[in-house]
Amino acid sequence: MEQCLSTFVFIRPKVDDDRIAQENRFRLCQNAPSQSTSHNVMNYQAAIFDMDGLLLDTERVCMRIFQEACEAQSLPFYKDVYLSIIGRNAAGIEVIFRKAYGDDLDRLHHEWRTRYDAVVKHQAIPVKEGVVELLEWLKQQGLPIAVATSTAKEVARKKLELAGLSKYFDNLTTGCEVSHGKPDPEIYLLAASRLNVDPTKCIAFEDSNNGVRSAVAANMVTFQIPDLVEPCAEVRDFGHAIVPSLHDALFELKKA
Repeated sequence: MEQCLSTFVFIRPKVDDDRIAQENRFRLCQNAPSQSTSHNVMNYQAAIFDMDGLLLDTERVCMRIFQEACEAQSLPFYKDVYLSIIGRNAAGIEVIFRKAYGDDLDRLHHEWRTRYDAVVKHQAIPVKEGVVELLEWLKQQGLPIAVATSTAKEVARKKLELAGLSKYFDNLTTGCEVSHGKPDPEIYLLAASRLNVDPTKCIAFEDSNNGVRSAVAANMVTFQIPDLVEPCAEVRDFGHAIVPSLHDALFELKKA
């Protein structure tokens, strides 16, 4: 959701990456591909993670700052509207917020951005439960690890650095580099291609419903660790693994 804080407009991807993404694109269908019941890490060649709400406890921080921005601008805070943007791309976020706040969105966005930048550019966002343990274990297994996040690249890089997580990742793919954001699979397909790994040989980790739709549509075995929004019935029907934390995901991988 961070693209909302920096820009509502996607930057066109580089030609080579765009070509790779287009050539590898899977059609996003209403019926998701079947999820493998095997979580044996030996069956996989890479792991790809979402960032906000999964690795970092960003969503709670961001929601608090958004509420403060609303109060500062004497505007109502619509919690249900805020929760509905989680996991959406920049264009989708703007549509929802514009409908809720109309012409007031511009000044609200400025207030929110100013307050948010003061936090994320100087303070480490808390790392979520089980993150370091899982990343350390995956590294021990020799798997390359990537991040696939809708967040703008420089913001994502800074947040990972401040949190002390940058050293674990071999690649960072962001929403600024794709034409279609989550729930489209493009960002996961691009991340896999940069690791030179077939998408079907990747394990994906997500918190949001749209993130899961994206990873599953890319034919990746997917773990969902819900954050502020619980999985909806449609997403639950995908048959992917849903666990309370990345600590639990690690437990499932170790026992497979």
